[in-house]
Amino acid sequence: MVLKKIIIVLIAIALLSCNALSPPAQTGAQWVTKASDQTDLKGVYAELRKGGGSVFTLDPKVSMVRVYAFRGGRAAKMGHNHVLSAPQFTGFVHLPPEGTGSARFDLEFRLDQLEIDNPGYRSALGRAFSSQVSREDIKATRDHMLGRDNMQADQFPLVRIHSLAIAGEPPQFAAKVLIGMHGMEREMWIPLSVEGLPDRISVTGSFVLRQTDFGVRPYSVLGGMLAIQDEVVVEFKLLGNPAG
Repeated sequence: MVLKKIIIVLIAIALLSCNALSPPAQTGAQWVTKASDQTDLKGVYAELRKGGGSVFTLDPKVSMVRVYAFRGGRAAKMGHNHVLSAPQFTGFVHLPPEGTGSARFDLEFRLDQLEIDNPGYRSALGRAFSSQVSREDIKATRDHMLGRDNMQADQFPLVRIHSLAIAGEPPQFAAKVLIGMHGMEREMWIPLSVEGLPDRISVTGSFVLRQTDFGVRPYSVLGGMLAIQDEVVVEFKLLGNPAG
């Protein structure tokens, strides 16, 4: 009888372990995120423009896309918080004649082009980001966060944000977006502040991503004593002018 109970407990533990290690369910087909399969967004929005309305090209030179990753684990004070920025991206916004409710936007950037821990960005963020990060630390962060054991930027270089629905009125909107990363898709609602229309466009917002929702195991060492927290903050201010 005792042996039977032990066997039942072991089976239960095994089932729980399998569930804990299984990747999260996907909401739709996988993104094909190899570099050779990058979407021709310029062509897509050229076609949308033929149907009327306005198309804006987002300019990375005057825009800002940043990702904040936070230290974790029992020895978190020995680590650093990190700022990842996207100096290059492709983005467009289409405003059709029928109004903002039918608008569309897309944004793509590459993980392997991210800049890590720009000193100027860190110094502007206050005490939590005030620690000095050496070139060796930056290289180690890139290898750990974007390497084969985590984000796998060589295999899945693209992050894509595509709008599915937009609600609200200027200047405050809520957008339902489809985010493609690490070969998976996830949907979420995010708040947006939109200004500058109709001559130009300025879109500001932020949202939180959980790495494990995209099948990524956050970086950790020494049994989790030093780690990167699962949740990362994505912040952006996108400025654009009329296309063409």
